Amino acid sequence: MEKEMLVVAKLKEGKFEKFMGFMQSPEGLAERAKVAIVEKTIGTVTPDKNTVMFKIFCTDEAALHKFVEGNEVTKPIMDEVMESYTIYNLTKV
Repeated sequence: MEKEMLVVAKLKEGKFEKFMGFMQSPEGLAERAKVAIVEKTIGTVTPDKNTVMFKIFCTDEAALHKFVEGNEVTKPIMDEVMESYTIYNLTKV
């Protein structure tokens, strides 16, 4: 069952291109597919490119936290580019 969530990540200065390069790479897409329905993801970035936001349809919340915190594939990139993150559960009102 999928769950609508919002992931807001604060990136280190100048690391947006590196972050997005990984997220769009075959390795990044494969890891993202383990935690959410990639085709339904909606992303945006602030004008200064220091914060990214993704509305996702999460299929495995525990795996999502491991993905963002850094699993065996994502840890090197997340350590290099991410300053902090927050994950929100979305509910319709």
